[in-house]
Amino acid sequence: MTDTARIVASYGKAYILEFADGTRRAASTRGKKTDFACGDRVNATVLNHEQAVIEKVQERDTLLYRSDQWRQKLIAANVTQLVIVVATEPSFSDELISRALIAAEAGDIKPLICLNKCDLPGADKARTRLAYYMQLGYPVLEVSALNDASPLRAALEGETSVLVGQSGMGKSTLTNALIPEANARVKEISVALDSGKHTTTNATLYKLDAQSELIDSPGLQSFGLAHVKSENLPYLMPDFRALIGQCRFANCRHRQEPDCALTSAVKAGQIPTERLALLHRLQDELAQLSTY
Repeated sequence: MTDTARIVASYGKAYILEFADGTRRAASTRGKKTDFACGDRVNATVLNHEQAVIEKVQERDTLLYRSDQWRQKLIAANVTQLVIVVATEPSFSDELISRALIAAEAGDIKPLICLNKCDLPGADKARTRLAYYMQLGYPVLEVSALNDASPLRAALEGETSVLVGQSGMGKSTLTNALIPEANARVKEISVALDSGKHTTTNATLYKLDAQSELIDSPGLQSFGLAHVKSENLPYLMPDFRALIGQCRFANCRHRQEPDCALTSAVKAGQIPTERLALLHRLQDELAQLSTY
């Protein structure tokens, strides 16, 4: 018998499904297929009261993933909001933030930058680093997971959100602050899979209330964008988007070409040099991928 279910936890090749009646089952896939993500709606064959097999993924509203020349890594499906978690300490990567924002723009997912540990002494320095993203129109929310996570809780209302960020930023602490029973449920799922070793690389979906859901994803150190077309990159970066069409040449790569609107804006101090360097770096990455 095939039923509709939701993937509420993903452990690589193993999954936990939640069915319409609220029951949960450990699930595997046919063959070696692993292109499913936490948050996916799927058709699944129920084997017994503990196990099921995923047959097919249903059409997705959104899909957040990262990719490089070797593979793509699905992060979450059917999400409406991407919460990029950074912290006062340890130091966060500006490039990872920028790449995640580009992925959100490409996936039509609303982004939110969450500065955690804002009660620590280095908060002002972190705010300064995030100021340019605010200037671009990206919302930045400050919280202290150990003291008060309620500002983030309000931002999650009515959304299906996914937390992403480097290890050490406090994603799990935030999840536990928002959902006190989260630890117990992770343990319960691990027991169901009989594979606790997967718990450091899983994505898990939690229900905050009837209208709000939260997916906690594993820490990441890089965010490949091999699935984005090079010519689309300026459209996915708000500071460059407004300048599209103003270069002398329609096929301008925004390098040494004369009368380039992007390089002119950088030279005029309107856009940081680092942003143009990021665009060039991503262009080079994608050009290299096309040679494989």
